[in-house]
Amino acid sequence: MHRLKKIFATDSYVVPLVAIIMGFLVGAIVMLIGGYDPIAAYSALFKRVFGSPYDIGEAIREMTPLMFTGLAVAFAFRSGMFNIGADGQVLIGMTAATLVGIQLAGLPSFLLVPLAVIAAGLAGGLWAGIAGYLKAKRGINEVITTIMLNWIALYLSNYIVRNFLLLKGQNRSEDIPASLSMTFLNGVFDNARVHWGTAIAICAAIFFYVYLWKTKQGYEMRAVGLNPNAAEYAGMNVGRNVVKAMFISGAFAGLAGAGEVLGVFHYQSVFAASPGYGFNGIAVALLGLTHPLGVILAAILYGMLTYGAAGMSFGADVPPELIRIVIGSIIFFIAAQGIVRWVLKPFYLKRKKEKVS
Repeated sequence: MHRLKKIFATDSYVVPLVAIIMGFLVGAIVMLIGGYDPIAAYSALFKRVFGSPYDIGEAIREMTPLMFTGLAVAFAFRSGMFNIGADGQVLIGMTAATLVGIQLAGLPSFLLVPLAVIAAGLAGGLWAGIAGYLKAKRGINEVITTIMLNWIALYLSNYIVRNFLLLKGQNRSEDIPASLSMTFLNGVFDNARVHWGTAIAICAAIFFYVYLWKTKQGYEMRAVGLNPNAAEYAGMNVGRNVVKAMFISGAFAGLAGAGEVLGVFHYQSVFAASPGYGFNGIAVALLGLTHPLGVILAAILYGMLTYGAAGMSFGADVPPELIRIVIGSIIFFIAAQGIVRWVLKPFYLKRKKEKVS
């Protein structure tokens, strides 16, 4: 218990918590300026999230892809890479899971579900690995390649759906067989689309932590991320670690795609534009300070705010876009931690005086 108190007393937890509170305050001020009641708005938001078992389940469903994409961005960042291509990796993961689910529909579900999920993870990893390879072998900036790969993934996935998986007369794929559904606990959450992807995301976060901080390979990866020249001088294979980091990062994003098509929609749409999962993941990674536990907590917060925004609109007549101001303010205060520390400074000084006395 003493150790837990010591951990939660550190700045790494206090600063994000205060940043969240300040973000909500900024949102409240904006609402007041616009003539809205912030208390009614926030009450409607949380009522939307916690108002019924169905709403709780749907909020969890909203959080799940954010967990995966947040972990994808955070893992790459911890390894010295900027993965801006999680959106494309999600799409490729979706397409791989859909292909396996439809083309191998005759297999029993206990084989088909893991195969589809594994295919999605591998496809997302290989897609991100392209950017890693280009970085390792050609020195091409991964920000540029991952952004370009997002567009290629969008058009490639649409091409595959249109030419091989399209449901006649519809702008989407055929239905993935019901046996492939990843949903569970439907009775508990009143048929909300809660699925096994949430549990897989928690396992991915545990893997993230154990691999990076408890294994030799993870130590090398972090060393390469901190200083590739020093890591190379120490005998580490920088190029291999770069490719591996991007592969693991992409695999996390690919798993998000599997969860969406197998556990939520049960088919794949032809997208007119990028669905945005990966870009939200960047925000989640920043909110979570690129730590796996922080990412999970940030995804929970982000998912609650996103799902609850509709409650603000219907329950308090507040435009749902205002929730983006809240999210943006929280990210701003976490990025500009000097402001938060300035706000906390009087409390630190008071605590210091109490210790001296």
